[in-house]
Amino acid sequence: MALLLFLSGSCPASIQAYQRVVVFNTAVSPILKQLNLDSRIVGVTFNDEVYSKTTKIGSHLSPNIELVKALQPDLIIAGSKRAYSDELNERLGADLFRYDPRTLEQILEAIHRLGVTFQKRDEARQLITDLKHKLSQVQKPEREVFVVYEVSQQPLKLAGQQNIITSIIKAAGGINIIDINDKHVLLSPEMILVQNPDLYIYQNGPMNKNPVPPRERNYFKKLKSTVWEVDQLQFTRPGLNAFDAVLALNQKIFKQLGVKKF
Repeated sequence: MALLLFLSGSCPASIQAYQRVVVFNTAVSPILKQLNLDSRIVGVTFNDEVYSKTTKIGSHLSPNIELVKALQPDLIIAGSKRAYSDELNERLGADLFRYDPRTLEQILEAIHRLGVTFQKRDEARQLITDLKHKLSQVQKPEREVFVVYEVSQQPLKLAGQQNIITSIIKAAGGINIIDINDKHVLLSPEMILVQNPDLYIYQNGPMNKNPVPPRERNYFKKLKSTVWEVDQLQFTRPGLNAFDAVLALNQKIFKQLGVKKF
């Protein structure tokens, strides 16, 4: 029976460092590279840019099962159960490491777990130290800065409290005003206008292709917020990029919004 590795807890002593790893979640690939695990990665999804020359096994939602089996992985790294079910993993017969962090702290915890799993504790410890150092560079604003993050224009879908964006906004000195305990939230434009956030961030990427700038939409003609377009993959992918996103947002708060430092 395949073994499921969680993001926290100790690694069983019987587990040896894995040698044949298939990665279904591209967010974790930069971390694996930082842990010097290149030689162990035997398969990735088609959109993995870190391991672009590694065997492609399809998409994370529609993998080529026979190809994955042929790679004979001893470990699969995947995201949520919605994206990669336990039943699918049973079919593949490999151990499973679920990587599905919703906060920056959970990313750090996952890095620690990966260090334990692959016997790369020193590398993981150094990476965690480097990421915490980035967060130490954040400057605290003198007042609360209210932020909205648009996931998609049509339908109008916003980041909720279970989205990694909420953790990024908080770490940067802001507050996600969408106080609903979901990852994505459908909300009317009128509610946004009533809330009147300081900053309206909208992403451009696979989930929001070529969005119309908010102020050019009829329903947002009266939007008073500062508007900022960002790259979806640089902001919402729950990996190392999230820490850079914190610094970018923190700088935006001071330079564009004119908020003074605390």
